[in-house]
Amino acid sequence: MKTYEPPQAAAHDSGTPAELLTFMTQSWELPSGPIPTLAGRERFAARRRAIAKQFPGDVLVVPTGHEKVRANDTNYRFRPGTDFYYLTGIHEPDAVLVILTEGDESRSIVFTEPNPGKTNATFFTDRVKGELWVGPRLGVAATAARFGVEAQPIDDLATFINVTMGARPTRLVRGLDDDIARSVYSNLEDDNAFAAALSEMRLIKDDLEVAELRAAIAATKRGFDDVVRALPTALTERVVEGVFNLRARVEGNDVGYSTIAASGPDACILHWVRNDRRIGADDLLLLDAGVEAVSLYTADITRTLPVSGSFTGAQLEIYTLVWEAQRAAFEACKPGNDFLEPNAAAMRVLAHGLERLGILPSAEEALRDDKLFYKRYSLHNVSHMLGLDVHDCAKARAETYKFGRLAPGMVLTVEPGLYFQLDDLTVPERYRGIGVRIEDDVVITPDGYENLSAAVPSEPDAVEAWVRSLAGTVPEPWVIPEPG
Repeated sequence: MKTYEPPQAAAHDSGTPAELLTFMTQSWELPSGPIPTLAGRERFAARRRAIAKQFPGDVLVVPTGHEKVRANDTNYRFRPGTDFYYLTGIHEPDAVLVILTEGDESRSIVFTEPNPGKTNATFFTDRVKGELWVGPRLGVAATAARFGVEAQPIDDLATFINVTMGARPTRLVRGLDDDIARSVYSNLEDDNAFAAALSEMRLIKDDLEVAELRAAIAATKRGFDDVVRALPTALTERVVEGVFNLRARVEGNDVGYSTIAASGPDACILHWVRNDRRIGADDLLLLDAGVEAVSLYTADITRTLPVSGSFTGAQLEIYTLVWEAQRAAFEACKPGNDFLEPNAAAMRVLAHGLERLGILPSAEEALRDDKLFYKRYSLHNVSHMLGLDVHDCAKARAETYKFGRLAPGMVLTVEPGLYFQLDDLTVPERYRGIGVRIEDDVVITPDGYENLSAAVPSEPDAVEAWVRSLAGTVPEPWVIPEPG
């Protein structure tokens, strides 16, 4: 791990005379007062103890990652690594969590960048990390005080792992810090087991996690309302994206993923994020979007809206079929069912509907495992786990996730869809260019499920009434969250 070196001055900067350095680094009031502690920080400590118990004797290394360059010397907005955040609650970049067991106890250390203060010239000369450019870092002592975890300077990490820990086995969360991956010896197979264990810890959400998801979903609902209000003047998909994203940035940390604002035939492209088409008066608008809360838990909701306020006959046929498939999937969301059972239930409805529409000659043949012809029109399964990542728990083992069973506390999406390409000759012409997806976020309960996003209208008549009643009205006031 190389020591951070401040970047050279930008091409458009002037020089920094020695007397300016002296002038800038004196006569600053020292910070005072207590460091506010993170609410609920014991939850993070409990998670660290739990993962340590799974790997006794090992050194567990969890980086949060660095800012990434977008263009030349401008960076993307930083978002902490999910596993690091889940175990610490820390938002800052350039930090690494190390967990190890010592006897019957576990020890956690966050290696983080010091705050050099304003007696060090980098506070105004370093465009990337200087306090006057990007704001102050917490530093080592404040990190320990705020998060209730031992903290050390990041420059001490390599010595700690490679010398102090000596020959103890090391497991590393990969993909976030190339320098650490090159300098810390770890076995890929062991690392994969560690990543799987972290993902599987997140399969079951506790009450506070579900509360955070509720908040993200409520903000997302307001964002969808904003879009509906803007529809009469939303000339392009990018207007829709901007309207929703404004709510996400004001009421949360950001969008949980790139907003899909797909109108007309763009809705047949599953992850359409160019959002550059002009919206037609009789189009459907497929909006797939989610607010990521300050806590980083994200919603993931899709609605398909008639821009005019009324579905055409063909649009209503397809929309109703997808809505009915979602009802069937909901009924399969219960503890003890296979994770894939909601998908199977939805696909049975879609396949038989496609047969009625004259698109599939035989639903039963299309549903056979060696055929799956219905996938031409519905490429994706209906569910994935949801939480800190929009596709949460992605490193969990197949036997605990895809081929596992639903259990209380799991939060997942239910999102059937049908997509008829403009050039698909197997589809009657009246349906070509129609894309419909309806997506809700559900939590499995002891006796079934709760639809956390039920407040966002989805029944066909309710959707039409929603669009007609809100179009052109004044948006709701902002709900400003407390800083993270």
